[in-house]
Amino acid sequence: MSSDGLFGLRDRVAVVTGGNGGIGLGIAEGLAGAGACVVIAARNRAKSDAAVAKLAAMGTQSIALEIDVTLERAWKLVVQRTLDQYGRIDILVNNAGVLLGKPPEEYSLEEWHSVIDTNLTGAFIGSQAVFPEMKRQGGGKIVNIASLTASFGSPFNVPYTASKGGIVQLTRGLAAAWAMHNIQVNAISPGWIDTGLASGIRARIPGFNEKVVARTPAGRWGRASDLAGVAVFLSSRASDFITGAAIPVDGGYSIQL
Repeated sequence: MSSDGLFGLRDRVAVVTGGNGGIGLGIAEGLAGAGACVVIAARNRAKSDAAVAKLAAMGTQSIALEIDVTLERAWKLVVQRTLDQYGRIDILVNNAGVLLGKPPEEYSLEEWHSVIDTNLTGAFIGSQAVFPEMKRQGGGKIVNIASLTASFGSPFNVPYTASKGGIVQLTRGLAAAWAMHNIQVNAISPGWIDTGLASGIRARIPGFNEKVVARTPAGRWGRASDLAGVAVFLSSRASDFITGAAIPVDGGYSIQL
């Protein structure tokens, strides 16, 4: 992928939360391939170091920073260290997320807050944290990772679906508030993507794999790399007049009964 032109990200700096595996790593690789420097912000340092090594093998500049996305002080540190290293922040991908699958009546309040705070509040804090620098620079791109569950009910993932519905509305609200500063805020809504998170669901529910494939016109589960193209698009000049959108990446899962 070219790092120049309408879709190029040469000299751009991207922070990707949860970028050390799954969808986050797929997006990080896509941004790196388009020319961006990538900051992997995640909890697991060993996984983050491995991700940085993978990006370095692609020829990109990358660093790993540890973060608890639910803490303002952690975000301030990530922003400052990114500015110290690269001097700017052009792109934020709010990808970090957790999922606890069980009936809603079995969730403790602590578990509810854990999911909401990581998936939704973390994205809000992160967006707040990068806003001053993006405003100072004259623009920026924020990409939030939502889910098709923002539109579909899921009886075993109620806090998760609530958080992802919130992500879509957070995206729209921030987009409306910050368009005047040339900051575009959009969301990606992945369908069933073959990651470690999804493998647990497939293992627990007999026949679930076959049901997903049968309903998906593309005839397969998604791969983390399938998210790279739309992430590059939403991070590049090509999407300068698009804001507040939530784009499904689901192989057509959501378009047929």
